[in-house]
Amino acid sequence: QVQLVETGGGLVQPGGSLRLACAVSGRTVGSGRTFSRLGMAWFRQASGMEREFVAAITDTGGITRYSDSVKGRFDISRDNAKNTLYLQMKSLKPEDTAVYYCAAGSGASYSRQEVDHPYWGQGTQVTVSS
Repeated sequence: QVQLVETGGGLVQPGGSLRLACAVSGRTVGSGRTFSRLGMAWFRQASGMEREFVAAITDTGGITRYSDSVKGRFDISRDNAKNTLYLQMKSLKPEDTAVYYCAAGSGASYSRQEVDHPYWGQGTQVTVSS
């Protein structure tokens, strides 16, 4: 089984920056893929709202995609040698306040859909407030 552990959340002032990390271990059920062969994504869920897509990346990092709300402010990246996914967040706004989840797909490609990610971390809280 793939295990994911997010770190880096916290309280930050509007306009500030924060970097989230997601450490990934294990293999997918069936195909036995490890981190370097998996598309990955970040999602977030604000209080009282549905979980929403934030950013995604292919297994090699060659393709990235972002939601319109974070494009130009957030940067998704990965270090396959360290089995770690990152989300660099800049120019943070109060509306970015949410629990942020990293998620692993079952193949190499990226996806914006929750249903395409069978593996999830426990989430890390990001609060943007003065």
